[in-house]
Amino acid sequence: MSIFGGTISNLERGLDFSATKQKAIAQNIANIDTPNYKTKTVSFDTYLSDAKKSTISAYRTTEKHINFDAKISHVGISSYNNLSYRNNGNGVDMDKEQANLAINQIHYNALVDRVSGKLNTLQTVIRGGS
Repeated sequence: MSIFGGTISNLERGLDFSATKQKAIAQNIANIDTPNYKTKTVSFDTYLSDAKKSTISAYRTTEKHINFDAKISHVGISSYNNLSYRNNGNGVDMDKEQANLAINQIHYNALVDRVSGKLNTLQTVIRGGS
């Protein structure tokens, strides 16, 4: 039995997603002047569809419940191969990348704050509520 009912592991997966997205954005910004470089992205929709294809373990009280057996896969990076913003074939839009970077940073900070809150709750319980 998990102390937080899987909350920490869900937050961990969210942090993994955010970290992977951060890497993709950083690669895009670093390659803004690279000829024929195509923008890489990590989409939550792709992550969610991967999660729908796989299953998670759960307690079933009746056979009519959906069976959950496998573990959720990790996040993948995709790229836009036919997108080009410049004459040299580069597909990076710096304004879009900076906006994505800011949004991802806010998301990451919110997840870290939730993990910190859960761990502080656990620390309070261990200390006996004081």
